[in-house]
Amino acid sequence: MLFFSLSTWVLALMLFAITLLASGIGLFAGRKVRHRSEELREPFGVMQATLLGFMGLILAFGLSLAVERYEDRRAAVVVESNAIGTTYLRAQTLAEPVRSQSLTLLKDFTDTSIRLTHTVPTSPEANQVLADSSQIETQLWGLAGQALEAAPVDTAPRLYVDSLNETFDAQSGRTYGLGNRVPDEVLLLEVAGAALALGLLALHLATIGQGVFTVVLAAVLVALILVVTFDLDRPTRGFIQVPADPLIAVRIAMNAPPAASGPTAR
Repeated sequence: MLFFSLSTWVLALMLFAITLLASGIGLFAGRKVRHRSEELREPFGVMQATLLGFMGLILAFGLSLAVERYEDRRAAVVVESNAIGTTYLRAQTLAEPVRSQSLTLLKDFTDTSIRLTHTVPTSPEANQVLADSSQIETQLWGLAGQALEAAPVDTAPRLYVDSLNETFDAQSGRTYGLGNRVPDEVLLLEVAGAALALGLLALHLATIGQGVFTVVLAAVLVALILVVTFDLDRPTRGFIQVPADPLIAVRIAMNAPPAASGPTAR
């Protein structure tokens, strides 16, 4: 939550400032000891090469964690949309009046899932969406119980209950995924490692009288990698967001007349 609480622009500016500041400190220190370049060139070169390798490793590790979580969140949207679509189709085979009431509530449930895509996890807005979803789940489950009670040996209510349960589980899994972020300790290690490595790179190059453009370019590239890593871990508020297109497509399909007619209530 250390970095997640910051706005995207503030976070990006902070990362650029850290990398450029570390590079600037390295350049300043290198110019101060340039008169000892022959003596310090080799040890500084060894240190900066070692830390650049370390920086590359932790940047790759952090980026892979962020990409993995991002892909999991995209997959969770597809899983939930498929579960909702199946449940909506099976609800059409229920007897009235449960059928019509369930179809309406499933539309409302889908709307809450779409709203969840645009809210920040653990925020008051997200908590309200989850509360609305929980209320709809209770109503849907109550209606499912009525369908089973009215037709305890029929196949349609049993299939509907199974898919309804899968739908609830799918939304719970997606909600958990939105809050499953890269640990702050890993992100801090990335930032600290990148700053230290860039500082030593600038120190080494400034000691031998070269490298201002190279250091600035390296700092900008590293900052961009950090921004992308952090942004992938901010699924509902960053530049790279998890799209809700599958859920929106399911909701649009619900606007069409139901394809199946349920049996007459007993």
